[in-house]
Amino acid sequence: MAKAFKKRKVDVGSVFLYTFLTGLGLLMLAPLVYMASTAVKPVSELFLFPPRFFPINPTLINFRDLLLITGTSFVPFSRYIFNSVIVTGGIVTLGVLISCMAAYPLAKHDMPFKNTIFSLIVTALMFSPMVLQIPQYLMISQSGLMNTYFAMILPYLAAPIGIFLMIQFLKQIPDSLLESARLDGASEWKILWAIIVPLLKPAIATFALLSFIQAWNDPYPAMMYTTKEELKSLPLAIQSISGGAGVVARVGTSAAASFLMIVPTIIVFIVTQRMVLQTMAHSGLK
Repeated sequence: MAKAFKKRKVDVGSVFLYTFLTGLGLLMLAPLVYMASTAVKPVSELFLFPPRFFPINPTLINFRDLLLITGTSFVPFSRYIFNSVIVTGGIVTLGVLISCMAAYPLAKHDMPFKNTIFSLIVTALMFSPMVLQIPQYLMISQSGLMNTYFAMILPYLAAPIGIFLMIQFLKQIPDSLLESARLDGASEWKILWAIIVPLLKPAIATFALLSFIQAWNDPYPAMMYTTKEELKSLPLAIQSISGGAGVVARVGTSAAASFLMIVPTIIVFIVTQRMVLQTMAHSGLK
């Protein structure tokens, strides 16, 4: 009984650390909450000073205005969403396939220049994709792919981060497992799809999340590789709706469009969160 009433020792350091991290998390979450609250604010509350964080009279009028604005153009808002889904889906799906097929021989086979190729992949991680924009544009324009979905997908398929992640994850798979499959008569294609890909699910989920965030939010491919309005993507459409920097007439409509754009990213992150943390713990990335 005496032990039951014994006072527990309070770790002041842990309490301070958790309090600090909780405050930091809420601070990082604040912009998203403010954007969501702005999307449901009426015009009378959008320009109040000092600004209010939460709306007093929430309304969906900004979403109605968004549909009315895009309804007056010859390209409906749903077409921008469709284009973003096609381009993002192509980048994620083809990027995962190519990264898996490239990482498997580099991690589990003896091949010429294996270490040199891996060094080039690591070196490519240090360069910004912006330095490749001019050669990528010249290749797309001279190959006749302009104004196609493939022109917006192809430049993103060269993803060294995906190959690096999967190589690091594949190194943890014991070679004896693959040797047992070979002794049972399994071909390399069978080993890749029946053994490697299921074991790579955490790395695949992490790379898919990173690719999705980049492709879904990037207006550059639609800006550079297409001149047709019906092929423009959602990020570029939102820039047009907002009217650019310094324009305040469509703040509520722009917030509504931004809210619709960020919802898929949050859903994908929630679905892949557990496997992403597993990859970070086992690949050495923090």
